[in-house]
Amino acid sequence: MSGGDAKKLVRSPSGLRMVPEHRAARSPFGLDEPPWVPDKECPRCMQCDTKFDFITRKHHCRRCGKCFCDKCCSKKVPLPRMCFVDPVRQCAECALVSQKETEFYDKQLKVLMNGATFIVTLGTSDKSELMVCRLSNNQRYLVLDGDSHYEIEIIQISTVQILTEGFTPGGGNTRAIGMILQYKVPGSEEVTQMKFTAGEDFSCNKKLSAAWLAAMHKVSKAAKTSALH
Repeated sequence: MSGGDAKKLVRSPSGLRMVPEHRAARSPFGLDEPPWVPDKECPRCMQCDTKFDFITRKHHCRRCGKCFCDKCCSKKVPLPRMCFVDPVRQCAECALVSQKETEFYDKQLKVLMNGATFIVTLGTSDKSELMVCRLSNNQRYLVLDGDSHYEIEIIQISTVQILTEGFTPGGGNTRAIGMILQYKVPGSEEVTQMKFTAGEDFSCNKKLSAAWLAAMHKVSKAAKTSALH
């Protein structure tokens, strides 16, 4: 899992990027750089319709590749999904999305990588196992360690159902206490199910478990969409 995690620094028209040496090792949350709208096809700002001239210069949004004037594309915002080293110029709409994604990278992904402890039940088995669950450093695998060891590729996860308790009529507070996860076994169409439960009979941080479950739910959706919000 870790052998192909080496990275290299590359330069593109958009800026410097630190990317995996092997494409197969890229994060499931990664995005490719978009092709830029050619200058000759963009005589006006694609947001405010201002005509470009010697004074009003054109700029390309690094996230969508569209062409804008400086006023409509002035923000420089981190874009971790494209592996940029520094913040890059983005249009207002893309900047808003990227800002939300930065919070996802800074908070939820770190929670998942730090891990949490759950009682894990595989399929319909009547046996459960205490396991530490975490997201791998390359963000590609959910790693489970106990007496057994599992590595589940994030892109193979088809369903994440969060289990809660504490709901009351009228909308009371709820707390995440576990999840049911379904994933496809590589090389087949077989679907395997795992149940994760935050244990009540051993010392664990319930707040950490709940935060880990909430982050896992968001990750499962993020891996299938172009935006993480």
